[in-house]
Amino acid sequence: MGEPAAILVAARDEEQTVGATVATLRESFPSVEVIVADDGSRDGTAEEAERAGARVVRLPRLGKGQALTLGESEAPAGTLLLCDADLRGDLRPLLESGADLSIAVFSEKQGGGLGIAKRAGGALIRALSGFEAREPLSGQRALSATARRSCFPLAAGFGCEVRMTIDAARAGLEISERELALSHRATGRDPAGFLHRGRQLLDALLGCGPLGVNFRGLRLPLVGWTVGLRDDGAVTAIAALGLADDLWSGPERGFRGHLRAGRTTGMLKLVGIPLVGLIATRKLSGALLVGLAANFLNQLDTRPGRALKAYLIGALVVRAPLGTAVLLLPYDLREQTMLGDSGSNALGAMLGLSSVSRLTGSGRWLAIGALAALTALGERRSLGELIERTPLLSGLDRLGRGTL
Repeated sequence: MGEPAAILVAARDEEQTVGATVATLRESFPSVEVIVADDGSRDGTAEEAERAGARVVRLPRLGKGQALTLGESEAPAGTLLLCDADLRGDLRPLLESGADLSIAVFSEKQGGGLGIAKRAGGALIRALSGFEAREPLSGQRALSATARRSCFPLAAGFGCEVRMTIDAARAGLEISERELALSHRATGRDPAGFLHRGRQLLDALLGCGPLGVNFRGLRLPLVGWTVGLRDDGAVTAIAALGLADDLWSGPERGFRGHLRAGRTTGMLKLVGIPLVGLIATRKLSGALLVGLAANFLNQLDTRPGRALKAYLIGALVVRAPLGTAVLLLPYDLREQTMLGDSGSNALGAMLGLSSVSRLTGSGRWLAIGALAALTALGERRSLGELIERTPLLSGLDRLGRGTL
């Protein structure tokens, strides 16, 4: 690959190790910029990295994959070298393989648990790409410019390495694993170690599921389909329609865009969601409420937590279920997961279905009128911009959300 364009290090609370890691990297690659993506550290990680000569990108606490993605956006184009903040050893041989994605395998095993997370990561890579990975969780990787374009933005959290290998293999790129004499601060068989490996396993599973890219360019797990796990068949059907749109939608947006395009997953939702509402309620007002409420929450789902907050406010009025939304809200706010169309449509449908049973006939038609007006407004102007320009709504919208 030649010399990398930049070296990227994700670090969180690595005050004791990051300085030595950066110093070693600068000694090995004296003309290459080292960028440390500080993932919300609460100690002196950033200061130690800067003292050792790195450029630090300070971030809220998001997750490893998110930190690497945002750090990568600060790096010049070309080959990229990734390194953990507690690494000791020489990574120069990693750039000699000639492969598009070169992954370091530690020559000596250090610490570790029962191997569950590692075996699961390898099994996921094999099942989804066919590649047999010796070291699916290694964070020491060299990416050619082509691999960088294929793999970034990375999956969230500790799922970034597993999904990176899958994406590179699916793109037909050459992958090499090279055994190197490296060491790092190994986790042991203690509560902290098992918690860390449990998080690795969960993030790998989520990273291999449906993913979406948010407004900031972060590639996050789409977990809104979990709303459809309720006993209510109508909500399940609408979550499935939304998931189809998440997975296979095109660039079309809004009613007019989908009508012009014709056969799209958006058109499937435009027809299917009100039809499900009609079957579930046997009322025209029910079909309209379910369809309009699902579309309204979908229009709001452009910033972390926005659609979920709107749902919770509406749920208190019509006494819709709160449980799943309350559980998802903190992860959505911290940009660790996304609702996607599956979640926002399903939550909107739950509001619509609850409205049919809780509101009187005139109340339902009043709600239909209000939702229709908001839908028409959203076709002409951005509802998000209106929220951000209204002080009271803007304050509520930003509440609990991390800032960059």
